[in-house]
Amino acid sequence: MAPSTADIPNIANANEIRHSVLEDVQALLVGCLIVALSLVFFRESRLLTGGTTGLSFLVHYLAGWPLGSILFALNLPFYLFAWRAMGRSFTLKTFCAVGLLSAFAEFVPRLVSFDRLDPVFAAITAGLLAGVGILILIRHGASLGGIGVLAIYLQKRKGWRAGTVQMVADVAILSLGLLVVPLDKVLLSVLSAMALNLVIAVNHRPDRYFGF
Repeated sequence: MAPSTADIPNIANANEIRHSVLEDVQALLVGCLIVALSLVFFRESRLLTGGTTGLSFLVHYLAGWPLGSILFALNLPFYLFAWRAMGRSFTLKTFCAVGLLSAFAEFVPRLVSFDRLDPVFAAITAGLLAGVGILILIRHGASLGGIGVLAIYLQKRKGWRAGTVQMVADVAILSLGLLVVPLDKVLLSVLSAMALNLVIAVNHRPDRYFGF
């Protein structure tokens, strides 16, 4: 689940007007809960997404292991890159966000069930929900970690374009998905990714947003 790396906030250039701790806490809770709800749509329709969340789904579909545990474990190596590329505050908030999402990913499905779920509706709704949740996290200086953070680190250290690194990784993950889910599910996953990034591209305008 990876929005454009350009959408991850630059902590060093943060606006002087900052959110309070309470505001950050509610944002992490609400943002992660919304993303967790999107994961229900992904899982119920056996769809995929990009980033470490997409890898987590692949492992979950193949091995049947708990999605939340996989998501938490796969993100662990990326916190070092987050610390070096984005600083302490971003890393700590991201760690908390991933932890919350991992817990919600196991808890929320127990509260939600569907008698019928159209795959196209599921793909679009999952992408929109994920986009809104991630947007909330971005505006509070956090992310869901993973490959996007690594891409920023490689751009700073190696000069590689972060967007290209992330795109290659997401294409690879969705391509691997062909070994696990049918082609139509992969295509719907691409549609979901488009919906996710559309939400962020349209609504994340730092020049119009003055809090951090």
